[in-house]
Amino acid sequence: MQGKLVTIFGGGGFLGRYVAQTLLSQGARIRVACRNANNANHIKPLGNLGDVQLMEADIRKPASVARAVKDADAVVNLVGSFADMNAVQNIGAGHVAKAAADAGVTALVHISAIGADASSDAQYGQSKAGGEAAVHAAFPAAVILRPSIVFGREDQFINRFAGLIRMLPIVPVIGAATRFQPVFAGDVAKAVAAALVHQDGRILELGGPEIFSMMELNRWIAKAIGREPVFLEVPDIAAKMLAKGTGWLPGAPITEDQYKMLGRDNVVTGTDGLAAYAIVPTPLNVIADDWLDIYRKHGRFGSAPKESGQAESSQ
Repeated sequence: MQGKLVTIFGGGGFLGRYVAQTLLSQGARIRVACRNANNANHIKPLGNLGDVQLMEADIRKPASVARAVKDADAVVNLVGSFADMNAVQNIGAGHVAKAAADAGVTALVHISAIGADASSDAQYGQSKAGGEAAVHAAFPAAVILRPSIVFGREDQFINRFAGLIRMLPIVPVIGAATRFQPVFAGDVAKAVAAALVHQDGRILELGGPEIFSMMELNRWIAKAIGREPVFLEVPDIAAKMLAKGTGWLPGAPITEDQYKMLGRDNVVTGTDGLAAYAIVPTPLNVIADDWLDIYRKHGRFGSAPKESGQAESSQ
């Protein structure tokens, strides 16, 4: 990637930070394209002078996408959303792929998700599958990566549950039996960099070395932060009623679409992308044990629970 210009759509987000840092470390120059360029200002210090460009673009608008890929050698699409899903994750993904092909870009990596399925009950899964089809229709050599839940210091998954566990003496758990395979954002970024070099049109799934049920994951987080709440498994019928009745409200605990996604495990069942690129997956405790100190009693000045890194996970 030395000297190559890579446009990263959605590069100002959580995963974008890791992808940008990885590509910059390999000598690439990056152009971060997002709806509000100010949201990507934190990417600037990751590179040397002139290595990072910021540009406003909306993948729902073909003209702005075309401007963002102009003169780029490679393109990465990280954009995902739980709102306006078809426009962003299906139609928008096609806009990116078509613009990349029209501009003569030599490499494209598209981030999808485990659970992408045209026959999914959830709009999220359907839109992700539609996006994959649109990408390969316009850019057949593009590599599509499907990560499980992505974790890292800035994530909105582990942090969300840690915050609830810190505050509540009784923690309700929806989808307690659903299994996840959390994958470190840094490992996903390494896979993106590798896929830009090996353009073979593959669809690869990305998962970490441990598999947790939702209940096991909550118990792991509680142990890691030294909390002992009572976990209450929410019956499926109650969860369904909650999602249907309140899911449309801003800040709802779970939307109807998210409830539907919890009906299927989120683990690697296809080709393991980390193994394909010889990337050793990072365990959750190696990364999370340090940043979770903000949720412990007395914060970073409190002592971490002994053996907090031992995950009670099922393989």
